[in-house]
Amino acid sequence: MARPVTLISGQWADLPFETLAEKLGQWGFDGIEIACWGDHFDVDQALSDDAYVKNRREILERNGLNVWAIANHLLGQAVSDPIDARHQAIVPPDVWGDGDPTGVQQRAAEKMKDTARAAAKLGVTTVTGFTGSPVWHMLYSFPPNDFAEIERGYERFAEQWSPIIDVFDAEGVKFALEVHPTEIAYDFVTTRKTLDALDNRPGFGINLDPSHFAHQFLDTAEFAIEFADRIYHVHVKDSIKRLNGRRSILGSHINFGELERGWDFVSPGHGDVDFEDLFRALNRIGYQGPLSIEWEDSGMDRDWGAPDALAFVRRTDFSPSTVAFDAAFERK
Repeated sequence: MARPVTLISGQWADLPFETLAEKLGQWGFDGIEIACWGDHFDVDQALSDDAYVKNRREILERNGLNVWAIANHLLGQAVSDPIDARHQAIVPPDVWGDGDPTGVQQRAAEKMKDTARAAAKLGVTTVTGFTGSPVWHMLYSFPPNDFAEIERGYERFAEQWSPIIDVFDAEGVKFALEVHPTEIAYDFVTTRKTLDALDNRPGFGINLDPSHFAHQFLDTAEFAIEFADRIYHVHVKDSIKRLNGRRSILGSHINFGELERGWDFVSPGHGDVDFEDLFRALNRIGYQGPLSIEWEDSGMDRDWGAPDALAFVRRTDFSPSTVAFDAAFERK
């Protein structure tokens, strides 16, 4: 049986949740990965008002949709990042408070604990998100890094996230980090360091998004196989490289969609990701969870692009074989 196809609602948070649910139901999606921003899912309200959670379920059911995961990337980013003015735009006012960095981190951590509790009330067992990173700003190793400080950064990350995962464990919910540049884990090596920093506890795993591997020249299918027991959720998002000798793979400090960027996100099936190879790897590791389309394409209308992405996934995903192809040749 092919995997269910959902859409993460974060890039559609300008629309009311009910409006988006109606669109996805009409287009034929199986569900929504509900983002905890816009009006899509309010963690505080979910914890204080049973009727709110019931209403969210009713909206889904009216449109023939399910939910396998909720997403809280924005708050998670503030837990382990060095906080600066940019974070004020992505966290709620009560988390930002007076902007004191330590206070922002602590309030974001408490809200991530509440996210696990709210997910459990909704009947969801996976929360996808970001963690932030104490060490990302030291990526390029100049001025020369004190590599002991890198190791201390992973220790600080574990100190910040272990109490959060304690609550996830208590609620029967797992956290799935989207492995991603600017996070504590962004490639093979840093993912292993991140899991090791948390003593490989099962409450912390991976939301696998191939778009963040493509422009790092990494093999997403190999990543899925190497971290098979930690793939808790999968995004379907594409990326394309446009390197011509003038464009930089580093992004050049220009926004997505700009002509001079060396790479950009595009609608699934229109970029460099080998989705068939990835889906074969997911079959090999036994992943049967949702394929959640994260739709980002600065050059395409989203109301055209989202159903096109759904059609692409429907025709590209396939179930594994249940028989050996040459079994018919055997003598009985």
